[in-house]
Amino acid sequence: MEIRHYRFNRITLDPAKCFGKPCIRGLRMPVASILGYLASGMSIDEMLREWPELERDDILEALAYASWAMEERLVSLEPASAT
Repeated sequence: MEIRHYRFNRITLDPAKCFGKPCIRGLRMPVASILGYLASGMSIDEMLREWPELERDDILEALAYASWAMEERLVSLEPASAT
């Protein structure tokens, strides 16, 4: 069962595809793969030529999703008290 992310319309999750990892529009293209290609130096235009099913907005939304997922969160360093 595919669901769309509540905040990112192009990000989908489906346990039957890519082990449930966040993907682009139900395609078997995980967000992590897009980030990996960009990190390796591949340009957006090169990616669009290599995978014509992708759209520029897909790649930009993958970046936005990654940024959102990595937002700073406060984590208590105090041990939980046993009550």
